[in-house]
Amino acid sequence: MIRTLLITLALAAPLPLAAQEAPRQDMEEGVDLLSEGARTLLRGLLDEVEPHMREMAEALEGWDLEGLSVDDLTNYHAPEVLPNGDIIIRRKTPLAPDEPPFPRDPESEIEL
Repeated sequence: MIRTLLITLALAAPLPLAAQEAPRQDMEEGVDLLSEGARTLLRGLLDEVEPHMREMAEALEGWDLEGLSVDDLTNYHAPEVLPNGDIIIRRKTPLAPDEPPFPRDPESEIEL
């Protein structure tokens, strides 16, 4: 009886290790499949967006964006949505009436 028990335990000991290997392999395969799926999804999104990004870059190529900056954001209140749908961002301390919001370059201005 003890002999049978020892033989059974000796034969059964590798089974838990083998049983653990199968789920680990399945999990690794699952992770690999998820990674491949994520890569495929992101590649598809990039392929779809890339032509539009290139088009936008070409359209913005001649623009002078230097004067389109916002000073310190702590100078402004949180954005408000008006009843008509407009969004405004108010300064906490208004500028003086004679002080322009951005320095102006007289050479780049167009006289009307």
